Amino acid sequence: MTPVAPSLRFDRLDHSNETLLHLYQHLLRPRLIEEKMLILLRQGKVSKWFSGIGQEAISVGSTLALEPDEYILPLHRNLGVFTAREVPLGRLFAQWQGKRTGFTKGRDRSFHFGSNEHHIVGMISHLGPQLAVAGGIALADVLDKNPKVTLTYSGDGGASEGDFHEALNVAAVWQLPVIFVIENNGYGLSTPSNEQFRFKSFVDKGPAYGMEAVQVDGNNVLEVYTTVKKLAEDLRQNPRPVLVEALTFRMRGHEEASGTKYVPQALMEEWAQKDPVENYERWLIAEGILTETAKHGIREKIKAAIEAGLQEADAVPMPVADIAEEIADMYQPFDAPVTDAPKGGAAPEIRFIDAIQQGLRQSMERYPDLVLMGQDIADYGGVFKITDGFVAQFGKARVRNTPLCESAIVGAGLGLSIKGKKSMVEMQFADFVTCGFNQIVNNLAKSHYRWGQNADVVVRMPTGAGSAAGPFHSQSNEAWFTHVPGLKVVYPSNPHDAKGLLCAAFEDPNPVMFFEHKMLYRSLSGPVPEAYYTTPIGKAALAAEGNELSIITYGMGVRWALQVCEDLKVSADILDLRTLLPWDEEAVRQTVEKNGRVIVLHEDTLTGGIGGEIAAWIGENCFEHLDAPVRRVASLDTAIPFAPPLEAAFLPQQRLREQVEALRNY
Repeated sequence: MTPVAPSLRFDRLDHSNETLLHLYQHLLRPRLIEEKMLILLRQGKVSKWFSGIGQEAISVGSTLALEPDEYILPLHRNLGVFTAREVPLGRLFAQWQGKRTGFTKGRDRSFHFGSNEHHIVGMISHLGPQLAVAGGIALADVLDKNPKVTLTYSGDGGASEGDFHEALNVAAVWQLPVIFVIENNGYGLSTPSNEQFRFKSFVDKGPAYGMEAVQVDGNNVLEVYTTVKKLAEDLRQNPRPVLVEALTFRMRGHEEASGTKYVPQALMEEWAQKDPVENYERWLIAEGILTETAKHGIREKIKAAIEAGLQEADAVPMPVADIAEEIADMYQPFDAPVTDAPKGGAAPEIRFIDAIQQGLRQSMERYPDLVLMGQDIADYGGVFKITDGFVAQFGKARVRNTPLCESAIVGAGLGLSIKGKKSMVEMQFADFVTCGFNQIVNNLAKSHYRWGQNADVVVRMPTGAGSAAGPFHSQSNEAWFTHVPGLKVVYPSNPHDAKGLLCAAFEDPNPVMFFEHKMLYRSLSGPVPEAYYTTPIGKAALAAEGNELSIITYGMGVRWALQVCEDLKVSADILDLRTLLPWDEEAVRQTVEKNGRVIVLHEDTLTGGIGGEIAAWIGENCFEHLDAPVRRVASLDTAIPFAPPLEAAFLPQQRLREQVEALRNY
């Protein structure tokens, strides 16, 4: 019998034979599944495969070290997480084949899915974002005083991403009980570590973040299991993050098509001697814990389960597209309850900013699990003072200052959703949302469609120009998000709707991008009932009625349209869209059919703005009712300049005036 590799020293400590054999069975299972998958890949029955051969001890050891109801966020080489959590093989194989009985109904592949039943949250291809989601799950446990840990993985290559830094930084600042496991296999696809980073070991990073860091032999399942189990027991009582570097090696390509020719042969041979499955098996036999007969029996039992799972998956036909279902599944179904503003009595006149604050406060009172996160929003009250006084009322646990880590905070919002909580993320300025863009468009927006997990997150966005703040504090970037199915995009124009739509956004379990024009905050007042109420998302409203023409707009555009029509004494419908995704097609149809002359107005730049979409829809659906070409009025196709005269020329007010006159006289 080949001896155990000298570098692998198994120490049973006080583990029972039952525990040692339990680890063996779970270590063997992903290896045998992978060997079968490689055959199926060559047969064309599986389209792609990311092999974890050589790294199984990390997934298996760390998963079995946790309690079954503690969340794990794996990557695409962590098959052992899914098998150790007893995910049914029939469903797992169906997932890889794109069958409806998988976890994503054929909409995503490999391990790009989650299962709350098994307390697993799968990855997206961008690798890093799940680290922040783990932080959000752990934050929920901290808020609930629930003594649990969350475990998430990163490869050494993925640790170069900004998401890695942000997630570790936030977890350290907030003392979140997250175990960050870094699977250091020496390569990011074909790029060796010395071209990824300059430090010697990932354990050097821990102290820099203010967290402990330990290194384990990632091929030694006993060392991984014992270390993670001990850490988890400690973290449950003393919440904080820990970094665990697991040294290992990937014996096959990044994915099968890439091969391993870029790896020196001597290195492959060296690590082949450290195979985690074979060495542990030899040790168990040498110690008299496992017999050859038992080994054979365990292998045959696992192989039989694999064949049964494959037969179950193979019996399921490939999915047939149901267009209605595909569209419907982009969002969690939600029948918005109608909470009308109280009738009768005087509604106090308050400013736009006060309406936002009132809606936010009443939503915090209504939803005890609602958590607010943003830069400077706690004691300072936010740069616009919207959350001023919230800490005194709700406490710092629910009103949380964040580091400058937009991506990590948005990801934490998804983690809170997974644990059944609501969250608000305030972007200090809408311009800064770019730093969290991936989390929004690829994680929040697609989560329900992919595996049925809603993202109950409202992202508040102070937006717009007019204050001579230049290119990075004045952008109107709503069109970046109206292109993304799965998001809802809301943009109120008056105090009444600002409060009602914000309250509705918190009721809605889907992700909502909530735009607030900064120049309306303190310049516009209007009647707002003091009691809680909602304004329906997805419904437009007429800000003015007239019969000469129609102006379709939103946000500050409503104010401009009202002023121009008053100045020029034009009788016009001014349709306030209020919601940009989904926008109210029927309301647009009605005003177009009524007046036949239409301007679509927005502050955003002309090219690629939502006005082009609405104008195209009118041309396709209302052409016979038009008496003139649909006109678009928007800001210049430039960045927003700083100097007030340049900014005034950039904005569309003067062009709106000209187009209203031209359209009236057409």
